[in-house]
Amino acid sequence: MPKKSPAKKTPSKKRYVIVGTGGRSFMYADALLRTYKRTSTLCAICDLNAQRMAFHNKRYVEEWDCKPVKTYDSADFDQMIAKENPDIVIVTTMDRTHHDYIIRAMRLGCDVITEKPMTTDADKCQAIVDAAKRTGRKVRVTFNYRYSPSRSKVKELLKSGVIGDVKSVHFEWLLDTRHGADYFRRWHRDKRNSGGLMVHKATHHFDLVNWWLGSEPKVVFGLGQLGFYGRANGEKYGNYRPYYRASGSEAAKDDPFAQTMDDVANLKGLYLDAEHLDGYIRDQNVFGDGISIEDTMNVNVLYQSGAQMSYSLTAYSPWEGYRVAFNGTKGRIELDELENSYISAGDSHISDGCTHSTRLMVMPHWEKPYNVDFVVGEGGHGGGDVNMLADLFAPKKAKDPLGRAAGFRDGAMSIMTGIAANQSFATGQAVQVKDLIQLH
Repeated sequence: MPKKSPAKKTPSKKRYVIVGTGGRSFMYADALLRTYKRTSTLCAICDLNAQRMAFHNKRYVEEWDCKPVKTYDSADFDQMIAKENPDIVIVTTMDRTHHDYIIRAMRLGCDVITEKPMTTDADKCQAIVDAAKRTGRKVRVTFNYRYSPSRSKVKELLKSGVIGDVKSVHFEWLLDTRHGADYFRRWHRDKRNSGGLMVHKATHHFDLVNWWLGSEPKVVFGLGQLGFYGRANGEKYGNYRPYYRASGSEAAKDDPFAQTMDDVANLKGLYLDAEHLDGYIRDQNVFGDGISIEDTMNVNVLYQSGAQMSYSLTAYSPWEGYRVAFNGTKGRIELDELENSYISAGDSHISDGCTHSTRLMVMPHWEKPYNVDFVVGEGGHGGGDVNMLADLFAPKKAKDPLGRAAGFRDGAMSIMTGIAANQSFATGQAVQVKDLIQLH
């Protein structure tokens, strides 16, 4: 395996490469090429699909007036590290391949920034943990939800002790029939690729609870089913249309669940025009065959702190957002948030998960409840994206008493809830997290 050469570096700039050029890569590339270009260099991008990389390079030139960056096939990842000598590798590939690039980057002397989920199963997670300890390299997991003002304010309130010790959490997350359905059109629909929504999507939510409580999951029990999407359900409830993929299909034209790609620039450039190279079909029928993930999930979690959580995730709701409540020894906190729906890579990533409305309330024992005000964040994920990117790439880091930066242990503990839930779905038994992974 090639080792990094002692190439010269510009002292004032950190060097980055991105592996995986799908929808999640936009945010990082744009930040490096625009906002943080004086202190950062995007040296190269790496993908198994040359057309996707060409699409990004064209966009870099047209939107940010910069030169095209170097491109490498995914088979040449190690050679890219040796030639470009990056400080940090950003991993935005398909979930099931995260561990491979994270581990290889650390072994080759690089730190890593990885999209969530850190990986998809316990064995891959253990391999990442072991490699991080062995190499001493840093792994940052990009939990942007921690950085949004509303979630940060909840952390402040809980730290202040305003409701005492938290004993229980009720958390309901709703994905609508636009955003939620999108997971059933693309590679996420195969559980081998994504770990299902318990891992791919709920890792955000489980991380928030771990962070809010300052604790980690101990015991997990869950129930999950494919109750709405898929061919059997489509036929049962009258939603099935006879097509495999939406683009170019007459049968898909009257289907409100269909997402075509030829009329959306990003989807066309990244996927439709590139599918002849790798065979990836981005616009499959959400009521078609071959779906192995759940759309209806309910989980109970016992934390090391003694707190309990009931969690629900529904992927076919008429509205997008969540409700979370904390019951403590001195009262209750409630946070309700309505979010704008979106399609990954279909819109500008700046609008992904933008907050539409929020209610944050503290209800003390024996006292009048009151609303808590905060500055509403702008941009993606309730304002979290902008704040997180600053924490990742800004040359001077502000002190963060809330501890929002997430390392490999945080990444591991967030997915362990979902991985344990998947095991519980399959066995009908409660799962001890300590039986899945060793972190010490």
